Amino acid sequence: MKRINYLFISMLVSLFACTDKPLVVSEDEVLSLPSQPYDYQNLQLPVGTSANFSIFSNFDLVNGEVLFSSNKLDITQWGATLGRVLFYDKKLSLNNTVSCGSCHHQDKGFADGLQFSTGFEGRVTTRNSMAIVNPILQNNLFWDSRSKTIHDLSLQPVQNHIEMGMENLDRLVEKIEKTDYYKPLFEKAFGTDVVTPENISKALSQFVGSITSNRSKFDKGLTNNFNEFTELEKLGKEIFNGKGQCASCHGGNSFSALDGPNDPYGGGGGTFSIAANDLRGATNIGLDLVYKDNGLGNGKFKIPVLRNVELTGPYMHDGRFKSLEDVVNHYSEGIKPHKHLDVKFTDGKGNAKPLNLSTIEKKALVAFLKTLTDKEMASNPKWSNPFKK
Repeated sequence: MKRINYLFISMLVSLFACTDKPLVVSEDEVLSLPSQPYDYQNLQLPVGTSANFSIFSNFDLVNGEVLFSSNKLDITQWGATLGRVLFYDKKLSLNNTVSCGSCHHQDKGFADGLQFSTGFEGRVTTRNSMAIVNPILQNNLFWDSRSKTIHDLSLQPVQNHIEMGMENLDRLVEKIEKTDYYKPLFEKAFGTDVVTPENISKALSQFVGSITSNRSKFDKGLTNNFNEFTELEKLGKEIFNGKGQCASCHGGNSFSALDGPNDPYGGGGGTFSIAANDLRGATNIGLDLVYKDNGLGNGKFKIPVLRNVELTGPYMHDGRFKSLEDVVNHYSEGIKPHKHLDVKFTDGKGNAKPLNLSTIEKKALVAFLKTLTDKEMASNPKWSNPFKK
């Protein structure tokens, strides 16, 4: 027994010293980290975008409730490295069976390819797992836009009674404290090996905030006038920005909700004060006449990011559409005349106004959407699972 403990400690020391030796976590799993962290600080963002560094928050715990206030997101190399381990560690769930990465797979654009996800006791979620891409450019998060910061988002799945079940943050801290490989990681990230809910959340926020995409065929096209686009992809791009009205929701080179303070799906979406009329990047696209899940309210759901959309199906908050073709067909002829339907899909008389795309226009739009796939993001080791079988 003494020999085993000695070998374990030796491996732990060597991991964070100057070698790349893996750390044995269990009989069938090892934690493998490089001796030097990956570069998480130099964010690679789409042309024409800049990081919203106001999305980080101060953390406080009052009567068991997590409270947040606005501050700055500082991504450090070791902070994000710690966040990577936490993101993929099943110990963050109540029964050690589910991690954040269980529902957010890198090769699927950090979605999971399922209509609904399975939680820590086999419980099934009621919404489709949202993809994670360029969250640092977004002002509202989750399908119902309930979080405005990554920091606010970071521990909600961990504490959710369906997803990971760790409702008691003190219990989470206790588990992390008893896990030897976290001590040197917390020390490097925060200058102390003391584990707190705040620092767990900060580390997760830094890793999630570092997940960025700007290496797609579309991004390359921005530098060469889209010379490498096929004629079908060029037509799809025209439809996206014109007849399809797609860019009016999925805006700019981030292809995300236009939900800033003065944007149409943010504070600028209302007639009166910003505070009273922030649309939170959500809208009703006529999926149903009566919604079982009303999202933010009135059938309005967050407008998702379209980068890597080829990888992130099935689609919509309930995963009802299996393919991009299904999604395009909805906008072409399937929009329902809900009373809170986005005005761009109405004729002003309460009737739905579908896009009525031709067969070739549909194919072109799907072809363009596939140019947003970033294969490098989907395989970059710095965002990969450090726990190896």
